[in-house]
Amino acid sequence: MAYPLGIRGRVIGLAIVPVAIIGVLLLFQLITGKIQDLDQSLRTRAVSIARQLAPAVEYGVASGNIDVLQNLLEKAAIEPDIRGVAVFADNGQWLAQVGMGAWANPLHDKMPADRIQEIEYANRLVYYAPITRTEVVVDDFQAIESGIAVPGTHPRLLGWVGLDVSRDATIRSQRKAILRSLGILFAGLALSLYLAWRIGRQITRPILALTHTVSRIGEGHLDARVASTGQAELGMLQRGVNHMAAHLQAAQDQMQEKIDQATARLVYQASHDALTGLINRREFEQRLERLLQSAIQHGRTHALCYMDLDQFKVINDSCGHAAGDELLRQLALLLKSNLRERDTLARLGGDEFALLLENCGIDDAILVADLFRAEVQRFRFKWGDRIFAVGMSVGMVAITRDSGTVANLLSAADAACYVAKDRGRNQIHVYETRDLDLARHRGEMQWVARIQRAIEEHRLRLAWQEIRRTDGGTERTRHVELLLRMVDEDGSDILPMAFIPAAERYYVMPSLDQWVVDETFRLWQRCAALPGGVRYLFGINLSGASLKDPAFRDMLLTRLEANPALGPNLCFEITETAAIGNLTVVNAFIEALRGFGCSFALDDFGSGLSSFNYLKNLRVDFLKIDGAFVRDIVANPVDRAMVEAVHRIGHLLGLKTVAEYVEDDRILSFLRQIGVDYVQGNGVHAPQSLDALCDTDTPAASVP
Repeated sequence: MAYPLGIRGRVIGLAIVPVAIIGVLLLFQLITGKIQDLDQSLRTRAVSIARQLAPAVEYGVASGNIDVLQNLLEKAAIEPDIRGVAVFADNGQWLAQVGMGAWANPLHDKMPADRIQEIEYANRLVYYAPITRTEVVVDDFQAIESGIAVPGTHPRLLGWVGLDVSRDATIRSQRKAILRSLGILFAGLALSLYLAWRIGRQITRPILALTHTVSRIGEGHLDARVASTGQAELGMLQRGVNHMAAHLQAAQDQMQEKIDQATARLVYQASHDALTGLINRREFEQRLERLLQSAIQHGRTHALCYMDLDQFKVINDSCGHAAGDELLRQLALLLKSNLRERDTLARLGGDEFALLLENCGIDDAILVADLFRAEVQRFRFKWGDRIFAVGMSVGMVAITRDSGTVANLLSAADAACYVAKDRGRNQIHVYETRDLDLARHRGEMQWVARIQRAIEEHRLRLAWQEIRRTDGGTERTRHVELLLRMVDEDGSDILPMAFIPAAERYYVMPSLDQWVVDETFRLWQRCAALPGGVRYLFGINLSGASLKDPAFRDMLLTRLEANPALGPNLCFEITETAAIGNLTVVNAFIEALRGFGCSFALDDFGSGLSSFNYLKNLRVDFLKIDGAFVRDIVANPVDRAMVEAVHRIGHLLGLKTVAEYVEDDRILSFLRQIGVDYVQGNGVHAPQSLDALCDTDTPAASVP
């Protein structure tokens, strides 16, 4: 329940309301009694006068002596509140009158002859007392008042005495009594209200102080305290609030200290690399932006060095990630020890570092970069009983007012570093706009931008190509490989070999693979609703970058956990090169997804250097023979022997073999003779749009 008054108002109300109710009731009783007493007093006096006057005028009425009557009436009229007195004969005729009374005709109005009759008006009372004559002794007053004659008498009506009594004085007295009573009531209420206010103030003052303190504490002023009055329970409450506030303040101080420490850690972590302690890419780009603005606004010249370690992958793969992390930490310390105070060294990611040389021309920057390169070249990394030598390739670009944007600078430095690596590693290369060595790299960078735009503008699409059996049988599962296509801005198709190399080099493949997985999921949902009960096995090509990306693997596992029926419909195709370069990672990837019923194919088998050695360590289901051997199988006996060898080894390992690039019937005939299980190529089934796949609900067939 909500109270509109505060605690002081409620205390005053509790004190004054009962007093007011009792006072009003007593006043009502007093006024009512006083009014009734005054009114009854007037009536009693009037009846008494009428009762005494009636026998007094009996003689005058009986004798007809008007003077006697007039004299008696004048004496009666001097009584207070008497407006007029009159005497009437028994026939209603007026005999005598004093004053200004307004009279009725007693005879006509049938006034009773045995009692006094009262007629009440707004501000006056009129009484008619019968005048009787009798010879018996009676108690006149009793007879007149009660209207009952003494037994044995026979009164005779002589007439009536009329008495007109004014009520004005009585009404004024009643009003005065009411006003006096109300005055007493209001004075008592005012006094009670004042006393209640004083008492309530003394009671509520510490309570209000307590509530004010609690309110301030609630607003966050934990240093607020309430003065202790020592009043029994209230004093205990005050001390409890102060104790609570002290504890809250201490807890807040401790929490604020922890928050400040955590904030400082977060600020540090947001701008620094956790492994090496160097600033990270985000902070580095902000500092690079500041140097770029100083170059634009003040014409200053700075230098940006993009540094990539040589042979880092060898150490990381042969000794493990722990060794790679330790190498990065040691090199970070080495590089920082040669750093000028105003320069900035950052780790951009992986084995890539960057250096900002403030107010440094390109010639001086080359000397500094060469010092760094030489220090790294002399450094020897020891891990266990093995010692490694590492190198560092450096790409350099000047920061001037013509440098463009931060993205332009980073792109130029990365391109220059790529050229340094391409020229033999452990070198320094300065970026120049007309540098022909960068042309190829620039082309790849442009492809990266085109790929990103294609993803953003939804210009990617999938085609499908069926993989068919060679033994003439049919099955309910249709095995199809999904092929990625990019639509150019003019609407023409771009084949994968044009953009995939750039996507692989610049780590765009995980984004493309993510898009293919999403589209495959939607395709699976659409095909699952087709009639006929045909099941599809969708072949999805995965890049080496996606295989090594934990986020990509987690995304797949999350999707499969949410849709368990999807797993048996997926066959992930992994190239031999990607598998050999990341054997441990690939096996872990395969094991994780096999639990959901996914199958795997080793693609382009035969293109690697150690194919047969690694094959037995990969748990795949299909072995796809490299098309370079298949396309010349008719004319080249060596290629034919290679296909036969791969097929036999695949069967020994329990794998199904698939021959790619089957372009005509002659190739198909040779493959049947060898016993290859499945074939794929334009001579068997040319790639089609996904609409054609969804419109087809026939079971999988073999080649004719």
